[in-house]
Amino acid sequence: MAHRLQFEDWVPFTSPRVFAFFSNPENLPRIMPTATQTRLDQLHLVAPPAATGFLDVQRSAGVGSIIVTSFRLSPILPLRAQWVARITEFEWNHHFADVQQRGPFKRWHHLHEFVTDNRDGIDGTLVRDVIEYEVGFGPLGALGDKLLIARRICDTFAQRQKILPQLLSES
Repeated sequence: MAHRLQFEDWVPFTSPRVFAFFSNPENLPRIMPTATQTRLDQLHLVAPPAATGFLDVQRSAGVGSIIVTSFRLSPILPLRAQWVARITEFEWNHHFADVQQRGPFKRWHHLHEFVTDNRDGIDGTLVRDVIEYEVGFGPLGALGDKLLIARRICDTFAQRQKILPQLLSES
């Protein structure tokens, strides 16, 4: 069964700055919950199309980039899972998307969108994440999604929303 989740968060930073932060896979462990102990294990960067005025062009993951991470499945168990993602879409300062090549889901597509948005006279960026995924494993997977998986994904993005302004101010 396919599932779709969407998260939105506004931050008081310009779109080029926010896009540069998110398109750099080295920042991925920083935005994940600390309990997951997410690590960047391998990185094969493919340069995105050339663009002027963008920060960290050499650190951005363009189409075809492969990102291998690992994370703890549970804070009480020492087991780690590996996740291999491939960047499938990339448009400077607007969006990029990744798909899971290998990992815990039957299917995973994550679209990251960045929209310039002025709120109360402050120029900022609306960060939108659209996730489409399938757990697999039939009725057992559907139960697992209902009891644990969807909530864990939501908690991950809620935590990210709390720490993102601080991370962006440090970058």
